[in-house]
Amino acid sequence: MNLYAIIDIETTGGRYNEEGITEIAIHKFDGVNVIDTFVSLVNPEKAIQPFVVKLTGINNKMLRNAPKFYEVAKRIIEITKDCTLVAHNANFDYRILRTEFKRLGYDFETPTLCTVELSKKLIPDLESYSLGKLCRSIGIPVTDRHRANGDAIATVKLLEILLQKDTEKIIVKSTVKSGNKRDLSKKLLTILGELPTKTGVFYFHRFNGDILFIGKGKNIKKAVNQVFLRTSKKARSLQKELISVSFDITGSELISQIKYQEEIKTHQPKYNQKSKVKIHYTNYSNENMILVDKGRNVYEKSVILIENNTYQGYGFADLSYQINNLEVLKSLITSTHTMEIQNDIIIKYLKNNTIEKIIRF
Repeated sequence: MNLYAIIDIETTGGRYNEEGITEIAIHKFDGVNVIDTFVSLVNPEKAIQPFVVKLTGINNKMLRNAPKFYEVAKRIIEITKDCTLVAHNANFDYRILRTEFKRLGYDFETPTLCTVELSKKLIPDLESYSLGKLCRSIGIPVTDRHRANGDAIATVKLLEILLQKDTEKIIVKSTVKSGNKRDLSKKLLTILGELPTKTGVFYFHRFNGDILFIGKGKNIKKAVNQVFLRTSKKARSLQKELISVSFDITGSELISQIKYQEEIKTHQPKYNQKSKVKIHYTNYSNENMILVDKGRNVYEKSVILIENNTYQGYGFADLSYQINNLEVLKSLITSTHTMEIQNDIIIKYLKNNTIEKIIRF
C-alpha cells in the first residue's frame, strides 16, 4: 500500500534557511482515507514578519505557549514514516523541515511529490496553479486559506483528483517500494492484509514500479486473493515478480469496468491477455447526459459525462455544484482514448443495471 504524508507549513518569513515554523499540519493518506492527522502551532522562538501576520493571522502572542519544534519532532517522524511527503510546492515544505531537523542534529530524509508540478502535468492549461486558484478551478472548497490545516486538507482533496487523473500511474510508480526479499507466501499474505474489500481496479507492480498485471472486482481483496491462488506456470511467475499491489477504489462497478479497459489499453501489462472487446457502435437515447451513481465513500458520487452521444470521461464529486456546473465537472473528469469501447460498456451496463440518477442537459 502506498502511503502519503500531505503536509503544509506556515513560517515566520525572513531570510532563506533562517525561517522558523509557526504552524504545521500533516494528514497521513492511504489513497482512499486519511488514517492519521497531526496539527499544531509551533513556537519558532523568533519574531514573525509583519506581512506574514497579515497573511496567516498567526501572531507572536498566539505562539508563546505553543510547543517548540523539538517537542513535536518525534510525532512528525512517526506520522511520516514509510510515507511519500506531498505538498503544494514540496521543495519549500521539505526544505523547512530538513532545516529544523538539522538544527536538532537529525538528518530527515523522505521521498517527495509536488502537487504544483503534478497539477501542471495532469490538469494542464489552467490560468494559475496557486493552491487557492487551482482549487477554485476544479471545485475544491478551501477553508482557512493560508493556515496549515486548511491548506493541507485542500491538498489531500487535490491529491485524490490527481491520483484519479494519473492514467500513466506516474505517482504510484514513483512510490512503489523495492527490494522485497521476504519469502513468497509471507509476502503475498502481507500484501493481501493491506487491501480493501471495496469495488475497484488493482495493479501488480514489479520492483521498478512497472505494472505487471491489472485486475478488477467488486471486492478487491477477494479478487487479488483469487489471482494468488492460481497455480499455473504463468501465475507462479507473476507472483514471483510481484513486489507491490496498488489499487483504485471506484465505488461504482460501471466505473471499474470502464477504468479496467482503459488501463489495459494504456499499460498493456505483461501478464494480461490481449483485449478482445467487440464494439457494436450503439448510440445513447439522449446525446447529452451525466450518469450519477455511488462514489468511493458515503460522502461522494461517481459521475460519467456523455456529450454529443459520446462518452467523455468519469470522475468523483462530493458537492452538488461540482456535478451541476459543467465546466467544473469537465475539470474533474478523467478523459479517455477508447471512447467506442466505453460507450459499449456503458450501454450494456445500463440495460442490465440501475444507477442512482441520470441528469440530461
